[in-house]
Amino acid sequence: MSANLADGGIAGVKGAPSGRLKRSRASLIGGIGTGIGVFALTVALAGNWHVGTIILGIVLGGALAAWVRLADL
Repeated sequence: MSANLADGGIAGVKGAPSGRLKRSRASLIGGIGTGIGVFALTVALAGNWHVGTIILGIVLGGALAAWVRLADL
């Protein structure tokens, strides 16, 4: 059995989609909501509004928002 993963499919699995999967609008909204929530929690747990805390919140929120968006298939 050859492993042909170039087209986005899963080699050797019957019924697996061979094309690219389309993400839903709910995935986008969930990612944005998660990012905002993580940002708010980061600032709340830090207890201050210093520049470093805001940057950390934006980085963490953005990373988790992207992960939720990409992982929600």
